[in-house]
Amino acid sequence: MTETPLSGSVFVLVHGAWHSSAQWAPTQRALAALGAASVAVDLPGHGFDAPLPSGYLRPGQPGLSTERSPLAAVTMDDCAEAVLDTLRRSRRYRDVVLVSHSAGGGPASLAAERAPELVDRIVYVSAFVPGGRPRFFDYLGAPENATALGGGLTLGDPEALGAVRINPLSPDPGYVEELRRTHYHDTPADRFDRWRHALTPDLPWAVPTTPVTLTARRWGRLRRTYLRCADDRALAPAAQDLMVAEADRAFPADPFTVRTLPGSHSPFAARPDDLAAALVA
Repeated sequence: MTETPLSGSVFVLVHGAWHSSAQWAPTQRALAALGAASVAVDLPGHGFDAPLPSGYLRPGQPGLSTERSPLAAVTMDDCAEAVLDTLRRSRRYRDVVLVSHSAGGGPASLAAERAPELVDRIVYVSAFVPGGRPRFFDYLGAPENATALGGGLTLGDPEALGAVRINPLSPDPGYVEELRRTHYHDTPADRFDRWRHALTPDLPWAVPTTPVTLTARRWGRLRRTYLRCADDRALAPAAQDLMVAEADRAFPADPFTVRTLPGSHSPFAARPDDLAAALVA
C-alpha cells in the first residue's frame, strides 16, 4: 500500500556529545504546541541503550579513567547512518528540517552530504559545521575558542580510551560545578542535577576526529541556518562565527542565515520554548 504524503514540516533533531534523544523532549513539546512535528535521533552509543564503562555505576567508579570505551569501534559512518535512517522515514513530510546540536553537526552534515534529497533545510544549533575545516577538533582547538570552559572535564587519554569521557556522576563538587558552568549555567538550578544525571560518559573518539568532506553540489545546495548561542561557554561565539564564515567562503552560492539565541550551549534545557520558536521561524 502506498503511504499518503503528509503536509507540513518535520524537524529531525540530532543531539550533541553525551546527550541523547531524551534531551530534546522539552523542545519537542514546544514544537508540538506550535503545530510542528519532530523526531529525535539517538546516535550510536548514546541514549538509554548506550553501553557504559563497567565501573561507571559502581561505588568508587573503578577504572573510569583507564578502561577502554565500549564505543571505541563506533565510526562517523555509523553515526551518519543513524541520521540517514531517520531522514528516510521522515521523507513523507512536505519539508524535512535537519537540526543538529554541538558535536552532532558532524554526523548531520555527513548525512546531508550523502543524501541531500532527504533534507530541505539544515539547521545548526551551536553545532560543528565542517564547511571550512573537516574535523570538530580543528575548531575546538582554534584561538577563537580559547575562552571556552570545560578543559578539566575530560578523563584519561581520549585516544587510548577510544572516547572523550566525562563523569556526569562525579562526587567532586568542583567537577560538577565546572560541568554546570560549561554546559548549563543558565538552566534552572533545581533542574541541573536531573540534566547531568541523564548524560552518558562517552563520546566516540571518531565523532570529533573524523574528517567530514562536503561538496558544493550536495551539502552546498541546501538551505542552511545557524542558531548561534550568545553566551555559550562550551563553544565560544567567536568559534561559532568562524565556522559560519569559513563555510560561507567555501560555499558562497547560498550562505548561512544566522540568528542569535540568548544564553548557554544548551538552549534545549534552559529555554526550549525560545528554541522551538526560532526553529519554526
